[in-house]
Amino acid sequence: MKNGVYGILKARFLIEDDAIKSWRFIVFLIVLAIIMIANTQRFEQKVFKIAELTNQVKELRSEFVDRRSELMKLKMESTVSEKMVEKQIFPSTVPPIKIKVRKVAEEKNFFQKLWQ
Repeated sequence: MKNGVYGILKARFLIEDDAIKSWRFIVFLIVLAIIMIANTQRFEQKVFKIAELTNQVKELRSEFVDRRSELMKLKMESTVSEKMVEKQIFPSTVPPIKIKVRKVAEEKNFFQKLWQ
């Protein structure tokens, strides 16, 4: 038992005749550790990117709500009439009249003649 532990501490298994098997396993473990570290790094980068994009979405959403409320305020009739009074344009006192346009039969005949 003492020889076994002492041999491991001195790393004799790395210089013996069948040491190539040990070296392969050690290289495999090192490559595996490097892959795991790289994978963790990529995962953390993605987490930070997601957090950054989430904050950006929240900012853009709040800006959208602000702009929409400003637009609603600007579209109000009272705001429009105030702006027009500054330019000396006043609202009409006469209500609008609906204009009806009738199709003329000649127009229909003209287009039919073109296609014949």
